[in-house]
Amino acid sequence: MEHTTATHALAALGHATRLSIFRLLVQAGRGGKLAGDIAQALTLPGATLSFHLKELSAAGLINAEQRGRTICYRAEFQAMSALVAYLTENCCADDPACDRPGC
Repeated sequence: MEHTTATHALAALGHATRLSIFRLLVQAGRGGKLAGDIAQALTLPGATLSFHLKELSAAGLINAEQRGRTICYRAEFQAMSALVAYLTENCCADDPACDRPGC
């Protein structure tokens, strides 16, 4: 993952509402959630939800699939894993005493 991509993703997740939406979609798994279900679960007005979903989508953290008159949103698990990998890429690289697994 490139630095600018990580920055964009972290900026999107840096808003409390967007972080809540993303966590809800991660919890939903590969099946995702319909827009109305997300709005109901987080008590968000449609316009507010739409704005935040657009930001998460632009950051590559979620995707959308049209289902008739509604849209199903899913977390992009590959993007999430890439972001975590980017953040931990050089974990403890300068600490010879580090005993963390994977370091």
